[in-house]
Amino acid sequence: MPRSADASQVAPRPEHHHRDVRGGTARAAVFGVSDGLVSNVSLILGVAGASPGAGVVRLAGLAGLIAGAVSMSAGEYVSMKAQNELLQRELDIERRELRRNPHVETVELTQIYQSRGVDPDRARQLAEDMMRDPDVALETHAREELGIDPNQLGSPEGAAVASFVAFAVGALVPLLPWFFGSGVAATVSSVALGFVACAVVGASLARFTGKSTLFSATRQVVIATIAGGVTFLIGNLVGVGV
Repeated sequence: MPRSADASQVAPRPEHHHRDVRGGTARAAVFGVSDGLVSNVSLILGVAGASPGAGVVRLAGLAGLIAGAVSMSAGEYVSMKAQNELLQRELDIERRELRRNPHVETVELTQIYQSRGVDPDRARQLAEDMMRDPDVALETHAREELGIDPNQLGSPEGAAVASFVAFAVGALVPLLPWFFGSGVAATVSSVALGFVACAVVGASLARFTGKSTLFSATRQVVIATIAGGVTFLIGNLVGVGV
């Protein structure tokens, strides 16, 4: 019968860390650069399809960049601010109940632990331990009942800035050729840069989501291709004479 390994000889378990995906800044940056790319590729190709001068395309692209970045930044700020205010209201209610009815809250926490398979006596002991410190009690109830961490609500300001910068960067990529060229050459360059940038964004997203890099990159390129193709066709059909 083989001897059991000595505890000192057992290789330590490697630590693993999870990315913090609860805040809104990373999410805003990812959506910002993706939206900036797709929307401005579509806008630029739509205008270019009408065969105007390069100055018109540059103006449209810059207008789309600024308007989109400001709009998305404002939208992220308002959305996250409203969400945080709602969560803070729920936390205030929970904080008040912990102060007014600690026994009821202890019973609630005990029942939550029991529902997860903890022995009743052990569940009661855990609940009482959590309730001894008001801050720990609030954090525990917020996590168990509301599914949130009071210390990780996200920053509306950070999300707004990240969204603005990311959108602007994404929207600038397909616009760059029009600062140095015009016509078919600039259009083809916009398409090429847009495809490469979309593939990079898709591949970067795969690192966060755990999806296939090829799948994520291809999906991003296909979405941009459809959007840009439709707007280019419409611009070409309508023309500048309308």
